[in-house]
Amino acid sequence: MELERLNLQRAPEAQEEEEKYEDRSHSACINCKNIHNVVSKWMLPEGARAIYLERASCIPPPLFILAISVAELAIFIYYAVWKPQKQWITLDTGIWESPFIYRSDKRKEAWRFVSYMLVHAGIEHILGNLLLQLLLGIPLELVHKGHRVGLVYIAGVIGGSLASSIFDPLQGLVGASGGVYALIGGYFMNILVVRKELDHPLQDTWGTLGRFFSPVHGLQVSFVAHIAGGLAGMSVGYVIFSCFDKNFIKDPRFWVCITAYLSFVGFAVFFNVFFSPANQ
Repeated sequence: MELERLNLQRAPEAQEEEEKYEDRSHSACINCKNIHNVVSKWMLPEGARAIYLERASCIPPPLFILAISVAELAIFIYYAVWKPQKQWITLDTGIWESPFIYRSDKRKEAWRFVSYMLVHAGIEHILGNLLLQLLLGIPLELVHKGHRVGLVYIAGVIGGSLASSIFDPLQGLVGASGGVYALIGGYFMNILVVRKELDHPLQDTWGTLGRFFSPVHGLQVSFVAHIAGGLAGMSVGYVIFSCFDKNFIKDPRFWVCITAYLSFVGFAVFFNVFFSPANQ
């Protein structure tokens, strides 16, 4: 009898806790839907928004963009502290000796064609890249998920380093600008195609790029990566981002773009092996 009375006393408390939990879950669900509603207006034409909102979820969160941003920031702080600088506007010797930076005399270390994205030349450089990739990458990843955004981002990074090795063969290369420009290129190509159906508050982003990607004093680095990353985004990125509710692998445009991209990669490798001035 005493046990039954205890259970009866605890029942109202348990019910109150369940109600509070349901209220919190309902509130979180509403906030999540509001976020997705805004994001859908940025990223998708009107006809695709209903499909997106039906299956939209804040779980999992945009892990790729968050993870790559944390990695870039952590490595920047590591080099700024490990080899103390007179100021953080420009980092010099510390990153030049880094195993991550792309250098023409270290081209045999193939990972450098990708890992250079983790190293930045100064505080202005990294803040500009982080701001843009978070501002654009998080909404893109909410809509298209991490594997698609990651594919476009890495395509821009690799395209940027390979283009730099051809057109600026003796220059070093640092920063994630190739990947950032790939995201921008893919997003703005979608805007150009379906501009009347999008509410695109990011359309003036181009006007802000100059202040963040202006030349940095000290290290002489190549800026061909910006252009190559943008072209990767405007081709591969556009096809992937325009196939929101479809399997992009089944889209003939994807295979045209990926064939052109892989042809460029093959040519760049051939050039680096046999014809690059850095070989001398």
